[in-house]
Amino acid sequence: MHLYTYDGSFEGLLTVVFDAYERKVWPHSIEQEHLAQPQLLSQTIAVTTDEAKANRVWQGLQQRLSAGALRSLYHTYLWEQPGFEMLLFEYARLVFSNKSSIEGNFTADCVLQVQQASKQVHREKHRMEAFVRFQKTQDGLFYAAISPDYNVLPLIINHFKNRYADQQWCIYDLRRRYGTYYDLQAVTFINLEKTGMPRRQQGVLQKADFDTKEDMYQQLWQVYFDHVNIPERKNPKLHQRHVPKRYWKYLSEKQPRPISE
Repeated sequence: MHLYTYDGSFEGLLTVVFDAYERKVWPHSIEQEHLAQPQLLSQTIAVTTDEAKANRVWQGLQQRLSAGALRSLYHTYLWEQPGFEMLLFEYARLVFSNKSSIEGNFTADCVLQVQQASKQVHREKHRMEAFVRFQKTQDGLFYAAISPDYNVLPLIINHFKNRYADQQWCIYDLRRRYGTYYDLQAVTFINLEKTGMPRRQQGVLQKADFDTKEDMYQQLWQVYFDHVNIPERKNPKLHQRHVPKRYWKYLSEKQPRPISE
């Protein structure tokens, strides 16, 4: 049995596929190197990310798969659920071992699971695009903290870049401790772990960090929401179906109201 380890990147995972074929040694498990645990009955093969190898695998997949299937593979990587690496490997192996398209072969577990994982990630992407709310900081930056179930931050960048092209903004994933920063020209990835800030504070801004008018903007939004909300048409079950409670933490209209004196 062989355990392959990699650095956690998509390119690293594609390099694992290349090395497994080159060695003709199939993995029974693939894990990120910082999470991998030594196993008594397994040989560990540490894979170093190689862009040339990763590109060869990706090009091979491009020749055999549609754009939608390639997108589903990448979504499955962002899915991050236990065993997703082996799921992607088995899918790639099935692709390379068949001359005909495997995209509609839902009798193969890996094909069905990749499609299901992709749908979950795609749904989370659209919800993040709809529910993320920015807050203005004292230095004019519009900031939003998120903690999605899946790693959808790379998928929502273009939406916010196009929608807020005239504003500097930052979206930070608290769960994965990295974010994106838009400076009016380009988007760059940032990592607050390198700042020396305590882990519990990374990406969490304090009230004093925000613009002095931010509370007023939040209250105005809540007043607007109250006025457009028609009590007679309330349907809590339908509302929670479209806006699950786990997203309420992002919404200004769902935040606690100030206590009037």
